[in-house]
Amino acid sequence: MAKRAPILEVTDLVAHYGTTKVLDGVSFDVQHGEILAVCGASGCGKSTLLKHVIGLLKPTSGKIRMWRKDVLALDEEQFSEIQARFGVSFQSGGLFNSLSLYDNIAMMLNERKKLEPEITDAIVRSKLAMVGLAHAQHVLPSELSGGMKKRAALARALALDPELVFFDEPSAGLDPITAAGLDDLLLNLRRSLGLTVVVVTHELDSIRNVADRILMLDKGKVIFFGLQEDMERSDNKRLKQFFSRQADEAMTARNVDVED
Repeated sequence: MAKRAPILEVTDLVAHYGTTKVLDGVSFDVQHGEILAVCGASGCGKSTLLKHVIGLLKPTSGKIRMWRKDVLALDEEQFSEIQARFGVSFQSGGLFNSLSLYDNIAMMLNERKKLEPEITDAIVRSKLAMVGLAHAQHVLPSELSGGMKKRAALARALALDPELVFFDEPSAGLDPITAAGLDDLLLNLRRSLGLTVVVVTHELDSIRNVADRILMLDKGKVIFFGLQEDMERSDNKRLKQFFSRQADEAMTARNVDVED
């Protein structure tokens, strides 16, 4: 049996903010059904990478292919068809605070499809049930805890039955128990729906809990891309520093100077 092409391929991606290079030759792929964790220290370029991959920003150069299509060469209508095949759960949740959870998801459906009200109702209820929020359909986002907002955002990202889901900093601001519950939810959804997931995170526990492969950035460059077990054996100094939670020597020196 022939090997399936990656669901996502990024090749030699270069991006700038003004004259500052923020992504420097980034290349990686995402295979069907895997969970890829994109990690690195604050300011390494991981959120910028996500914005380029999902089409919010245009790179300086490089290629982004989804389902074998060069998305940077597509017109607006063609890219809209690609967008319907992936979902995004943003760090902030991206929910409309004036709408209930039910209406947040229903609006996502109605923007893309013309459905009978009863079909929309069934889909919205099923997506909320998937993330454990069947009881909260008429609740406003402002009335939710941080963990519930993350689940609600994920439910909306799943509204169109995407094959690929991008999850930006899912554990940010959550306590360890809530974060672990979210990790379990991602694994369960991958198993039950056959999802492919790209998680942008700096949370070490989440990376170890959910990732099949890891992409680590440092100053806009890829310093590691591979399996978790290969990461554990790597002798890359920056990689070992990140995963052992060691402070930068320069930062430590500055702290000492301040204290002195």
